[in-house]
Amino acid sequence: MNAKVWLVGAGPGDPELLTLKAVRALREADVVLIDDLVNDAVLEHCPHARIIAVGKRGGCRSTPQAFIHRLMLRYARHGKCVVRLKGGDPCIFGRGGEEAQWLRERGVEVELVNGITAGLAGATQCDIPLTLRGVARGVTLVTAHTQDDSELNWQALAQGGTTLVVYMGVAKLDEIRDQLLTGGMAADTPVAMIENASLPHQRECRSVLTAMSEAAYRFQLKSPAILVIGAVAGYAEDQMIAVREPHAVSM
Repeated sequence: MNAKVWLVGAGPGDPELLTLKAVRALREADVVLIDDLVNDAVLEHCPHARIIAVGKRGGCRSTPQAFIHRLMLRYARHGKCVVRLKGGDPCIFGRGGEEAQWLRERGVEVELVNGITAGLAGATQCDIPLTLRGVARGVTLVTAHTQDDSELNWQALAQGGTTLVVYMGVAKLDEIRDQLLTGGMAADTPVAMIENASLPHQRECRSVLTAMSEAAYRFQLKSPAILVIGAVAGYAEDQMIAVREPHAVSM
């Protein structure tokens, strides 16, 4: 049997957002390496698989990436059907690309299965269209946390004319605000801060760029959360042209 690993996106949390292909991979799995942010309800699709927790969370004790690589390789070479189950999409801040490359370099077949990313699901649940004709001509996904602490081109992001979706930014709200303002983004740009995207306990805090840190503090915003920054963050689903009041907290 050829060695193979499935890198599967479990979506942002709501188990109903799984793709049919993800469900099929889970049903065939012998071993599932699962991230912290994967909803336990997803595991109903792989009742006979061995489940191994290999979580990686910022600020918490995490499973070393090298150990995860070795586990996938070992089980695949023993002929097991291996699923590496990740929150969101494996190739959007999920290390799917580097894991796929590492395995392929060692002769292991890899199949990537997309999942709905938190930035999309969270915005949709809050009635925010990430793109909107005449308002936002695109969307840019970025992470505020980088492995090498390299800086983003904040000026380009501030002036790009797209909706900005920031992952892993809760601990860097002041820095994000200051960099975007310095880069030329308007002080009254709407911001939505969305915690636990797509889950029953999802919460949303609306503000504007200059006040988002204070709003997040009052709201007691916690990770995992995403930030949606741009004109569309002030729009409501029922009107699409009616701006919601800044600082309103809902859900």
